[in-house]
Amino acid sequence: MNKVRTAQEAVAQIESGMTVGIGGWGPRRKPMALVRELLRSDVKDLTVVAYGGADVGMLCAAGKVKKVVFAFVSLDFIPLEPYFREARQNGTVETMEIDEGMMLLGLRAAAWGVPFIPTRIGLGTDVIKVNKDLKVIGSPYDDKEWVAMPALNLDVALIHADRADERGVCQIKGPDLYMDDWFARAAKNTIVSCDELVPTAYFHAGDEARYVHWERSQTQLVVPAPGGAHPSSCNPLYGYDTAHFNEYNASVKDGGFSRYFEKYIAGKSESEYQMAVGGLEKIRALALPVY
Repeated sequence: MNKVRTAQEAVAQIESGMTVGIGGWGPRRKPMALVRELLRSDVKDLTVVAYGGADVGMLCAAGKVKKVVFAFVSLDFIPLEPYFREARQNGTVETMEIDEGMMLLGLRAAAWGVPFIPTRIGLGTDVIKVNKDLKVIGSPYDDKEWVAMPALNLDVALIHADRADERGVCQIKGPDLYMDDWFARAAKNTIVSCDELVPTAYFHAGDEARYVHWERSQTQLVVPAPGGAHPSSCNPLYGYDTAHFNEYNASVKDGGFSRYFEKYIAGKSESEYQMAVGGLEKIRALALPVY
């Protein structure tokens, strides 16, 4: 029942051509330690499903991505993720751009094992025009039309949690779960990195179990990764690294991603990455953003 693995062992389960869902939201609680390990691998031709941030941009810049299914790819205070923007403008990746709610319904359809969920979201908009695979269907009960949002079936989901035990019980205490529970349920296999690996007894105390949002059976592997969301935030543990994101954003015009990759990721362990950005204590001292 012990599901604990290293990041390298976990990412070795991902194969070229798979569909990978990435939890988090823009620059918030992204499983960046897992993404960095994926960047160091030979995997390519991925279909990535995400409410995207630097996770999507880095994977596109590294040539790992065939297609992106997304509602947005943003760093919040930097509205357009620089490397995804570059990939989009150059036409180097295929895209399926949909509404945030449509993506949630696609994940739910996959989790529930149905081929689609009907919705009125997208009717009368260009979402239908730019996504030729989306179908508008008639209701069997009246004369209304609906968008049939297809299931977003995931081979693998990557998620970052606050805490987890060796059995796969995962805890997120931040004010917003985003859609991470649906990513976990929509995937055949879910890999969760966590800031802290705790004994199972931790979840028996007080109301700690209230912050467990999906069944441990949905989690196949657990990767201890303190500070593993950096440079994104992991509220309430630490905020996102504005200075680092600014450097990352500027790199698109100053040497490109290859320079950033060589400086921070290539040939480095996660601990070496953290030393390069100032150390784990500095990460944990990052102030939480105020929205």
